[in-house]
Amino acid sequence: MTRNLRILLVCAIAAMVIAAAGVAGLLLMPASAPQIARSLTGGIGGPFTLTASDGRTVTDQTYRGKWLLIYFGYTYCPDACPTALNDMGVALDRLGADAASLQPVFITVDPKRDTADALAEYLKSFDPHIVALTGTDEQIAAVIKEYHVYAEVQPGGSKDYLVNHSNLFYLINPDGKFVNVVSGNASGDELADRVRQLMKRSV
Repeated sequence: MTRNLRILLVCAIAAMVIAAAGVAGLLLMPASAPQIARSLTGGIGGPFTLTASDGRTVTDQTYRGKWLLIYFGYTYCPDACPTALNDMGVALDRLGADAASLQPVFITVDPKRDTADALAEYLKSFDPHIVALTGTDEQIAAVIKEYHVYAEVQPGGSKDYLVNHSNLFYLINPDGKFVNVVSGNASGDELADRVRQLMKRSV
């Protein structure tokens, strides 16, 4: 099975499960969907080495002991990404004391434009607890592959090009294991509720 076909299969299965399970605009993939994805692709998540917006080199090991809430996007994104990051901030407020064990992470799918400095400037508009990560083309390609993220540059050649990408929050437990996804369309309140439920369910 080719890589592109494999990704399309995973996306199609996830879309069908999400469509069946969506309630009041909150789309949550049940446990069975990640199990199907693993059988096709070998699992979601894995090791990575990236650069934080403050210039630090970080790996997946950097965040061991913390829950991770990861969103993949890019700073030139016109709507989905700023909305998702705003909702991350709202969710952190709603989680209260539970937010102390959660690290929100924004990983760019556009390393060409999203340098560490660009990400640092971008983050000024959002909750200060959010960490933004970039890397080389190869490093970003690797983490995109690990998380089975869809990301494709729209053709045209303009410097203001857009990138089509997945719109999902990935929840990773303190041991670095994938738990589940929540739709990027979830409101901040809905995101907080689902994250709290998943965290408690996984204890």
